[in-house]
Amino acid sequence: MNRRKSLADRIVQNRVWKSVFRQGYPNTAENQSKVVVNSWFLHIHPVKVRRHTLKITYTFGLGVISFFLFVVLVVTGAWLMLFHVPSVERAYGSIQGLETDVPFGILMRSMHRWAAHLMVLTVFLHLCRVFFTGGYKRPREFNWVIGVVLWVTTLLLSYTGYLLPWDQLSYWAVTVGTNMVGSFPGIGEIMRMALLGAKEVGQPTLTRFYALHIAILPLVMTILIGVHFWRIRKDGGLSAPGEKSSGERTEGS
Repeated sequence: MNRRKSLADRIVQNRVWKSVFRQGYPNTAENQSKVVVNSWFLHIHPVKVRRHTLKITYTFGLGVISFFLFVVLVVTGAWLMLFHVPSVERAYGSIQGLETDVPFGILMRSMHRWAAHLMVLTVFLHLCRVFFTGGYKRPREFNWVIGVVLWVTTLLLSYTGYLLPWDQLSYWAVTVGTNMVGSFPGIGEIMRMALLGAKEVGQPTLTRFYALHIAILPLVMTILIGVHFWRIRKDGGLSAPGEKSSGERTEGS
């Protein structure tokens, strides 16, 4: 009886394994190619990588660090959402309660805040690295634009999260920032009203910033990161010094 049960368990486990991993162990060239083709996490990576890109001094791992910090922000932010109340009357009190009554509340909030600061820095340094290594040139112009949009989205995420504690520092920072937006010629006042939802900072502003910070901007960031990784693969991996696009001809050809 036990032998039959053990055999049945093995059959079920084997079926589950094959439903997830549809190829054999990658000990042959065929199975190695199937592993890459059938796995989304491996498929987004380039088939080949250039030797110089493996050096830590070429990229300093800034792209990977930025992505890791984004994951930390998503995890800690989801945890903070359980305790933060997006209300003018209760927002500041909920933050105080988070730091005094919730176990590990200060730790989680500090991790979220410092990860946000570090992500702004690492994304900026990543942009500088790509620029100085020529990663914005053909055929990577589109991915460079996506990277710049990711940088702007990172700044917007940091800015929208600034108002959520609803203390004096965040209140006046958002007031000054939106007034600066309102000074833009032509559409400045329209943009300011779109951000505030009223003539001055209040509950509509907090609601809009909360929706932008926890839903809209993270969704945009996730989609752009996916496209960014995919374009790295389609463009043949990271840039190489002095590389030429497929449409260019070398001298003497």
